[in-house]
Amino acid sequence: MPRFIIERQFAEQLEVDDDSRLKIKEVNDEEGIEWIFSFLSADKRKTYCLYEAPDEDSIRKAAERLNIPADVITPVDRIDPGIFA
Repeated sequence: MPRFIIERQFAEQLEVDDDSRLKIKEVNDEEGIEWIFSFLSADKRKTYCLYEAPDEDSIRKAAERLNIPADVITPVDRIDPGIFA
């Protein structure tokens, strides 16, 4: 499945509780996308999230439903140091 990095800028510091996690999982499942992991900036106002999704539109739909930003969506491929061995 294609992978995407989603940059999100939040107006306030990001805090995710258990209810939020469950809602994110529910919506992502319904849209056919999987949140793999995220990096959170030191000020807790920006995230860089790695997702697997059929397409950008699925990511945008989930973000709209969850009322969270999806400021920049970039398709990516995986490479790791093992390719240089």
